[in-house]
Amino acid sequence: MLEDVVANVRGARHAVLLSADGLSRGSTAGMSPDMADTISAAMSGMQSLSRATAHFAGPGDGAKWKQTVIEFSHGWIFLIAAGAGAYLAVAAAPDTDMQEITFRMHQLVSRLGKDHLTTPPREMADNK
Repeated sequence: MLEDVVANVRGARHAVLLSADGLSRGSTAGMSPDMADTISAAMSGMQSLSRATAHFAGPGDGAKWKQTVIEFSHGWIFLIAAGAGAYLAVAAAPDTDMQEITFRMHQLVSRLGKDHLTTPPREMADNK
């Protein structure tokens, strides 16, 4: 299902589904497991930083993070919520249609259903 965004949006390069604690839950073809793990950990950190700085965008009670967009000289990264404790990140070329890519990402999350993408928090095992 992640391949849909990459296959149907001009300039989309990679997609990864990750848990809030930075674990890769799936990625598109062309991403090695090591790359998916590294990107998942980094995107988890970016999402956390984005939430922590929400007040910088302006006043508002109950400010809610919606997405993080990062621009580089050679492309973009888009990050959205994909269910409780899960996020979807997509990398794209500099000339991608930003509106189309975010639309496709939200469409994918809706189609999969946030309940199916939920990643419950991990519990610590007893070391008895």
